[in-house]
Amino acid sequence: MDDKSTKPAWTPDDASDAFAGRVLPGVVGGHDGLVSQKDKPVRDAKRPFLRPRLSEQDYAAGVLSGDRVILARTITLIESNAPRHFDQAQGVLRQLLPHTGNALRIGISGVPGAGKSSLIETLGVKLVEMGHQVAVLAVDPTSSITKGSILGDKTRMEKLANLPEAFIRPSPTGGMLGGVARKTRESMLVCEAAGFDVILIETVGTGQSEITVRSMVDFFLLVLITGAGDELQGIKKGVVEIADAILINKADGENKIRAQSARAEYNRALHYLTPATAGWRTRAYTGSAVSGEGIDNIWSVIQAFQEKTNASGVFQARRREQTKAWLHTLIEEQLHTYFYSQPVVKEQLPLIEKAVMLGDLPATAAARQIVHLLWPDVN
Repeated sequence: MDDKSTKPAWTPDDASDAFAGRVLPGVVGGHDGLVSQKDKPVRDAKRPFLRPRLSEQDYAAGVLSGDRVILARTITLIESNAPRHFDQAQGVLRQLLPHTGNALRIGISGVPGAGKSSLIETLGVKLVEMGHQVAVLAVDPTSSITKGSILGDKTRMEKLANLPEAFIRPSPTGGMLGGVARKTRESMLVCEAAGFDVILIETVGTGQSEITVRSMVDFFLLVLITGAGDELQGIKKGVVEIADAILINKADGENKIRAQSARAEYNRALHYLTPATAGWRTRAYTGSAVSGEGIDNIWSVIQAFQEKTNASGVFQARRREQTKAWLHTLIEEQLHTYFYSQPVVKEQLPLIEKAVMLGDLPATAAARQIVHLLWPDVN
């Protein structure tokens, strides 16, 4: 035994030298043997170890050159809720806007556990092998209690994440309805400006509210599985109605026959629904993200959709309508922010809330009363 070792403090007083417990001296520096933080040189006493700030031109130039670090920082800037970041983010977007719109935008949603992340990885790897540049915007749910998100999609897409032609960005929903992060649209434009020609948006899969993703993508793929009870009751009808294709995933092994049966059942039901896209017939297909079977077929369906809707003019018409809807969404968001930031609202709202909770004031009358604080003429 090393002579520098000592007996631990809890060793019995009458213990002999044969007592097994010994304590070795610690390493120099921190617990990992590295130089401790207090011994490290500080580059800037006022702002130690901070990355240099970037200008709007720096952000835009980095994104257009394909710099992944700058791309990630640009998306972080856009996602920031800090008022000081808003103007800079919008300035960056204005510079990038002429370089956007050239990617195919695909929304992928479905019931939890359907294998969306596995499907995206398998499809993404195939697309990279075909020569495409693939960006994945994976939206994770935000806890209503802790306000945190796991953001674990990169660990679930390990193979795709290691490909230089792919970029995966997990983002929190921020509590937004539909599992679509507030800034996903802007993030999508940034990825397009960076040269990605296929954008895959994975949403949380919360049911009816997933209709939100329809407002920002060209093609909407709904991923389902068998064995979860009545197939047609497994997800809301409203989500089935907005799908451009349905994939029954995990169609392998003993589950393959059940998946084929579910596909036939969905195709019978889709026959009676209005198509999500004019001139396009939505159909159900089977596939396996694990074996890769059927994934090439899904990509062929997406390509056929793009070709047909481009020829009919539906593709560009949808994008124009989405841009208009986006404008109205931003107007509502900014009105909401402006309203609740006003001093008179901050002062009176707690009193009005208390009156409603005590039953002294109907909620509808209370809402009108608080609105009249800013806009007296509103009926």
